[in-house]
Amino acid sequence: MSMTRMSDKAVRRLRAGLLILSIVSVQIVRAQQTQQPATPPPQDQTSPDAGGPGGDTGVIAVPKKKEKEEAPPPAPVAPKVTNPEGLNNFSLRVEVPEVTVDVGVLLEKTGQFVPGLKPGNFRVYENGVEQKVVGFKRVEAPITALLLCEFASTNYNFIYDMRNAAWSFAQQLRPQDYVAMMTFDLHTQIVTDFTQDKRQLYQAINSLVIPGFSDRNLFDALYEAEDRVSRIEGRKYIILLASGRDTFSRITLDKIMQKVKNTPDVTIFAVSTGGAMRAMTEGGGGFNQQMRDLDYLQADNQMKTFAKMTGGMWFSPRFVGEMPEIFGDINSAIRSKYQLIYHPTDAKQDGTYRKLRVELVDDEGKPLRMQDEKHKPLKYEIIARDGYKARQEVE
Repeated sequence: MSMTRMSDKAVRRLRAGLLILSIVSVQIVRAQQTQQPATPPPQDQTSPDAGGPGGDTGVIAVPKKKEKEEAPPPAPVAPKVTNPEGLNNFSLRVEVPEVTVDVGVLLEKTGQFVPGLKPGNFRVYENGVEQKVVGFKRVEAPITALLLCEFASTNYNFIYDMRNAAWSFAQQLRPQDYVAMMTFDLHTQIVTDFTQDKRQLYQAINSLVIPGFSDRNLFDALYEAEDRVSRIEGRKYIILLASGRDTFSRITLDKIMQKVKNTPDVTIFAVSTGGAMRAMTEGGGGFNQQMRDLDYLQADNQMKTFAKMTGGMWFSPRFVGEMPEIFGDINSAIRSKYQLIYHPTDAKQDGTYRKLRVELVDDEGKPLRMQDEKHKPLKYEIIARDGYKARQEVE
């Protein structure tokens, strides 16, 4: 009886102890929760619009590349000009003519080119009116030349002189030069076209052995030569090796003179052949001999005029030994020039022929005087074109 009661009492005590223990445990847990520090709020791991890599402190923002460049701002609008009522739109075009003059200055005694001249030493006159030079330079460039040779069965002395003159000219050429060869008697013949190969020119000269006709149509041949070289751009030269006499040309002297005057950028250097034969026979008695001498004087005058009108030179050698010196002067005159440029005061494009004159002056405006080392005066020659033909508006 007593043992049963003790057991009930012990059970009640045990239950009371467990209840007290659970209450104490709850209070301890609440106390721990109160003392624990608050955890930081979770970081936003989403990438910003710009994008970029993530890190311990968050996402690093990197600017995005622009998918499309921004368009530049529009240009300012030009003011709109309104014509007066009844006036239509029109355009105005003004062409200022420009004239280029090649001038050679050579010593009369030696034929040497005179270097060292300045723009102020030159005076250019067009139809007697002084022009203002706006461009000046010394030029020395490769040449483009046509060798025009008389090859007729008249007298071998003329062929002999022509071949020696052509050979002397070929020896003066440089690798950059372009040269063609054309012969004439009753007809013209192109022996070789423009080439830089001197061997072709030598072969062409050596091939001139037996001519076909005794007639010499100089005017027709020169007219055709002017036509051929005028199709080539730039400065051209005609080396005319002939007696100067003409027999049955269809072109008259007046027409060939007009052709020579009106063909631009072509300079003629003329060498008369047969000088030795003429020196031995001229001055003889008889009417026929006197007429022949007059014919050759006229021929010389024509050759000289062709050269002078175009700013070239004329030579009448008597001996073969003169040829190298003559073509040395021609070579110097061709390659070494002063080039003057001006805008004519008469700007009308009326197709008229304008006369040109070039003078040399010193610093005071007086005629230029030259002296040698011993202070002796030196005579010089100014080589320039006689004139030019102005353009026409319809061209």
